[in-house]
Amino acid sequence: MTGKKILLVEDNAANMTLATFLLQSAGYEVISATDAESGVGLARTQNPVLILMDIQLPGIDGLQATTQLRADESTRDIPVIALTALAMKGDEERILAAGCDGYIAKPLDYKSFLATVADYLDKASNGGSNHS
Repeated sequence: MTGKKILLVEDNAANMTLATFLLQSAGYEVISATDAESGVGLARTQNPVLILMDIQLPGIDGLQATTQLRADESTRDIPVIALTALAMKGDEERILAAGCDGYIAKPLDYKSFLATVADYLDKASNGGSNHS
């Protein structure tokens, strides 16, 4: 099976639809959650290869959820990329300090979005396969 499983945690329906479509069209399997609690639970049970985490979520925000994932032995090593409209100076430091491996600014630019996802998956698999 070629589909690498990616967990997408996003409460905005339009962003969820777009990101899911882009990921599936690139051959990824997408599991999704609309809040941080569900996302953390899915990360523990589904073992995704990558987590795309919206920062502004209802209840627990994406940074708090990432902190929980990093504290859990079963999810500690899964790369987390923050999805954020907050791409201002200082936000990057907060995102990285919470344990995220990087971030993608919204609105999503589909080419850079997929390139960033592929880049993190290649890093996670120690070089992975070449995409032609």
